[in-house]
Amino acid sequence: MRLIVTNIAALVCDLSGKPKLCGGEMSHVDMIDDAYLLVEDGVVASFGNMDELQGDGICADEVVDARGGMVLPSWCDPHTHIVYAGSREGEFVDKIRGLSYAEIARRGGGILNSADLLHTLSEQELYEQSIQRALEIMAKGTGCVEIKSGYGLNTADELKMLRVIRRIKESVPMHVVATFLGAHAVGRGYTKSQYVDMLINEMIPEVGRERLAEYIDVFCDEGFFTPDDTARILEAGAKWGMRPKIHADELAASGGVEVALKHGALSVDHLERITDNEITMLQDADTMPTGLPGTSFFLNMPYAPLRKMIDAGCAVAVASDYNPGSTPSGDMKFVVALACIKMRLLPSEAINAATINAAHAMGCSDNYGSLSPGKRANFFITRPIPSIDFIPYAYTSPIIDRAYVAGKQV
Repeated sequence: MRLIVTNIAALVCDLSGKPKLCGGEMSHVDMIDDAYLLVEDGVVASFGNMDELQGDGICADEVVDARGGMVLPSWCDPHTHIVYAGSREGEFVDKIRGLSYAEIARRGGGILNSADLLHTLSEQELYEQSIQRALEIMAKGTGCVEIKSGYGLNTADELKMLRVIRRIKESVPMHVVATFLGAHAVGRGYTKSQYVDMLINEMIPEVGRERLAEYIDVFCDEGFFTPDDTARILEAGAKWGMRPKIHADELAASGGVEVALKHGALSVDHLERITDNEITMLQDADTMPTGLPGTSFFLNMPYAPLRKMIDAGCAVAVASDYNPGSTPSGDMKFVVALACIKMRLLPSEAINAATINAAHAMGCSDNYGSLSPGKRANFFITRPIPSIDFIPYAYTSPIIDRAYVAGKQV
């Protein structure tokens, strides 16, 4: 199958071949004006200026006229919880009335509320709800996504969530990676010590035997799991081949960054309360610091200091954190806008944080996150816009004309 996109006002492509961008590199975006893009069997074959397109170059099964729109690589979203049951708008109202996220959790709401709702659904019912969110984010330009469990909090329900994630992976062309987050909160009826023991001795081996997750995550934060708890859980997951991705420093400086680095975590996410010392620790690390500006927006919390991290030479990524309690949105365009408006990233930096660096935070930047020959042809065509800076500037304006995953329109 050969697809060619012509008359592209500007093609955002990758001429460097780097798996991630750090510090000052993040402000640069490779672009070709008046461009074409050639896709063969779902993979980028070539691109260039329209003047370079030779006669047989336009021989294709499908020719798409971009009509002066821009072409960008699909968003990559490395932190979501889109497999969940129901909604939590009651807690939204509680927040408006002044309750904090931590206060709602102490009252039995939050994650535990979602776990109670999920327990009542069959796997099929949970799949039917969750696949709609997957289709929603694809239509908004996301071509690669990480999905976590974590609303089960017992073995049967965590496995149910992970099986639903596997079904989503089999149902959509979007690339999906699965993360086991049994350590999202302490399940009802357990002390924390009992729950950690059960997670290590029962949950992780079951997840490992069924090969349901590539990654393992822990909510290492005040009131949830300590660095010592986290280390034990990560070591157990490593025995089954699950690499860490850590929640850290959302509610307090939790020590999560240090334990993440010690255990070779692929990413460390949230970081709203990260310290200067922890930023220094991340400067030369392979672990990708990932900010979740939608969470800060929705919960009226501080924003992770991504500007300071970039200025310190770090690579950074952004993600939606799409979930029912703290960020009920998977709109990565809005995430990019918030990264600019609230975190002070340049549009080019925010776009790189939501594409190539976000793919690196999922361990898949060799195939996703940018448009270069040999990579998966995940991209979207915009309506005619004046520049890439317009994307976060017009923060609620729809700009996608058509979205493609593996070279096929979605």
